[in-house]
Amino acid sequence: MGSDLNRAFVVVMDSVGCGGAPDAADFGDAGANTLAHIAQACAAGRADVGRAGPLHLPHLDGLGLGAAIRLASGADTPGLSAAPRGLWGALSEVSRGKDTPSGHWELAGVPVPWEWAYFPNTIPAFPPDLVALVCRLAGTDGILGNCHSSGVPIIAQHIAAHLQTGWPICYTSADSVFQIAAHEERFGLERLLKLSADLAPHLHAMNVGRVIARPFTGTAQTFHRTANRHDYAMAPPAPTLLDWAAMAGRATHAVGKIGDIFSMRGIGNLWKGQDDLALFDHLDRLTEQSEPGSLTFANFVEFDSLYGHPRDVAGYARALEAFDARVGTLLPRLKPGDLVIFTADHGNDPTWHGTDHTRERVPLVAAGLGARPIGLRGFADVAASVAAHLNIQAQGIGMSFL
Repeated sequence: MGSDLNRAFVVVMDSVGCGGAPDAADFGDAGANTLAHIAQACAAGRADVGRAGPLHLPHLDGLGLGAAIRLASGADTPGLSAAPRGLWGALSEVSRGKDTPSGHWELAGVPVPWEWAYFPNTIPAFPPDLVALVCRLAGTDGILGNCHSSGVPIIAQHIAAHLQTGWPICYTSADSVFQIAAHEERFGLERLLKLSADLAPHLHAMNVGRVIARPFTGTAQTFHRTANRHDYAMAPPAPTLLDWAAMAGRATHAVGKIGDIFSMRGIGNLWKGQDDLALFDHLDRLTEQSEPGSLTFANFVEFDSLYGHPRDVAGYARALEAFDARVGTLLPRLKPGDLVIFTADHGNDPTWHGTDHTRERVPLVAAGLGARPIGLRGFADVAASVAAHLNIQAQGIGMSFL
C-alpha cells in the first residue's frame, strides 16, 4: 500500500545490463549481455585480475539478480543461482537510444519522443560551422581530436598538443554527445565549464543530447580525469518522477550525476562525491536521515565509465563485487515502509566489440516489497511503481508492479 510516509530509493547501476533486448539487432548488439558475460568470464578464470573465481554477488543475487538475468535473456549465470528473496524482474526500453538520458528519463516515466542526433564516425566528425563556434567560444584557433573516441585514449593522444596550444580536445561516441576534455590549470576549469554551458544550447537545438565537460590534471605521463565532470543535458520533455514528487511537496535527493541528467528539474538536494564508494556513503546516510515520504534517485557511473567503455572485464567484476558488499551493509539500514530498487539504464558489455554502450534489457531487484517476480516489464513501470509506493500522482505511461 502506498503511504505519504513511505520512502523510495531508486539506485541505477550505470550500464549493468542483462541482455535479451528484443530490438538489440537493430543496434548491432544481438547477443550482448553485460552481466551474463562477466559471470561467465569469471567462472572460466578469465577475470582473475585483482580478484578470483566465480562472480560473487550474494546480496544482489539474493534479491533475485541471477533470476532476472535468466528471465531477460535465458543466459547461463554461473555463480548467480540464489533463490530470490526480493522483488525481481527485467525491464525493456522503448526509447530509441542506448544512452544515459534515454534510460534515466524512461525509468522516471518519460520515454524520449524524438530521434537523437549523432555525429558520423569519420575524421573529422564535426561540421566546420560547429568547429568554428567552439573556437570562437573558447578563444582558440582550433580544436584537437574531432573524432569518435573514449576519453582516456584521446587525452593520452592529444595531451602534449593541448598543453602546448591550449586547444580543447573535442570528441564524440556512438551516443548523442559532444565531449570536451581540457586541463584544469592549463585551460582552466571555469573556462571549460563556461565553454560547455555556452555551447550546449546550440547542440541541444541539433538534438544532440549532452555536452560533457571532462576536466583532467597532471602531465602527459601522469594525467588523470577529475571528479569535476559536468554534463549539460537537454531537459526532459515532460515532468518526470522527480517532478511528480517535488510537486507533491516531497523531499527529493539526487546522488551522483542525476542532477546533470535531469537538468536539476525536481531535485531539492544534490549529493556528489569523488567516486562511487563516496556516493555510496551518501546513500547510506540518506537511508538513515532522509525525510519520511522522500525520494532518493542515485546513479553509480563507474561501472560504465571505468570498466564498460574500456572493455575491462576483471575491473567490472571487481566493481560489481565491491558494490554488492556495500549493498549488504545498506539493506539492514532500511526502515519500515522503505523501498529500494536496484536497476540500470542500458548495457555496456565489456566482452563486446567496440567501446560503446550495448542495447540490452536491464535487471530490476528490490527490497521492501517481499519476495515475488514481476516478469518482463517496461522502464517506465519503475516510475509508476515508485509513485504508487509514495502515494503521489503518476503522470507517465508506466504501469505499477506493486
